[in-house]
Amino acid sequence: MALVLGLLIPLLGTIIGAAFVFLIKDDMPLRLQKSLLGFASGVMVAAAVWSLLIPAMEMERAEVAWSVFPAAIGFLSGIGFLLLIDELTPHLHIGANKPEGPRSHLSRTTMLALAVTIHNLPEGMAVGVVLAGAHEGAAGLSLAGALAVSIGIAIQNIPEGAIISMPMRAAGNSKWRSFAIGSLSGVVEPIGGIAVTLLASLMTTVLPYMLAFAAGAMIYVVVEELIPEASEGEHSNLSTIGFAIGFVLMMVLDVVMG
Repeated sequence: MALVLGLLIPLLGTIIGAAFVFLIKDDMPLRLQKSLLGFASGVMVAAAVWSLLIPAMEMERAEVAWSVFPAAIGFLSGIGFLLLIDELTPHLHIGANKPEGPRSHLSRTTMLALAVTIHNLPEGMAVGVVLAGAHEGAAGLSLAGALAVSIGIAIQNIPEGAIISMPMRAAGNSKWRSFAIGSLSGVVEPIGGIAVTLLASLMTTVLPYMLAFAAGAMIYVVVEELIPEASEGEHSNLSTIGFAIGFVLMMVLDVVMG
């Protein structure tokens, strides 16, 4: 039950955020958007470090100096994996006019959905691999700590859901259509989480690599997408404040609940 709950909590955060389209009439204020982008970045960086990389190294502590290598290999592999997906998938980021990836005849809405899928996949992987590690009794991981990761991802999914659904509404879509697209953007997280959970439970020896892999994938999203969007134009100082709040919140959740 706890495993299912942990996989579904992040999706709930996305749905709550997407529902903002019913509460706010106009487009999201720039100041709020910058703050939320920074907040999401802070949560993801803290989760990558405290909940993924550190446990990955603690599992290999018996190897002393060599304990860092599985984390390093997994981290770089996660970066490379997201880079490959980014290059091979036609997608369009929110607020951008020019698509990225190979040329295609896909609609603008479809490419926006693919961009969000790329973004959310690492989060689902992170929740899944931490839950799997806790279930297997891996060193440095507990069920409470895994749920802390799930809750932290859900909290940062709230602004993400709003950042997706509200531009959809501003582009002329109905409130319900915008809400549906924003909500469905989070479905990839439990799907990715289930896949990683099954793999990790079958191959416990690769768990440190998978933890670091998820961390690398999350950091790629932060550096490639969130921070550039948060730093561009005016009010970038608000994104810095949001980052600090998000980082500390996730760090506290991990330490207190872990």
